[in-house]
Amino acid sequence: MDDRTEPAKPRLLAGGNPQIPKGYGNRPVQTYIAAMPGWKQAVGRQIDQLIEQAVPNVRKAVKWNSPFYGADDDGWFLNFHCIARYIKVAFFRGTSLEPMPPVASKHKEVRYFHIYENEPFDTEQFVDWVKQAAKLPSVKM
Repeated sequence: MDDRTEPAKPRLLAGGNPQIPKGYGNRPVQTYIAAMPGWKQAVGRQIDQLIEQAVPNVRKAVKWNSPFYGADDDGWFLNFHCIARYIKVAFFRGTSLEPMPPVASKHKEVRYFHIYENEPFDTEQFVDWVKQAAKLPSVKM
């Protein structure tokens, strides 16, 4: 490939979720966010910035075509994923958060928070959840 040739854009999977190779650090997360379709890209940037502000030195990775965030060296507290009509944020120990994020999961401790295009989300509540989640034991994946 010629150095002047733009790299291929990531393929969008079902629901518009970007297909990004597994990787650790900020770069793969920013690649994922840049590939998020439409309105989701700006919200993805906002989510990433809010997490960075709430958890200094947060660890980042892309695994299973989703950005993951961790507060310690060996686990994760949150990820997000593009769905056709919304962004699904997963708090891996969500049942321990106060108040609990609103959407239940088939996984015992996981709770979801869905962000829709025309429904502004409560960033104060989101940041509070992020801070709480980062202090809980992380989930190994």
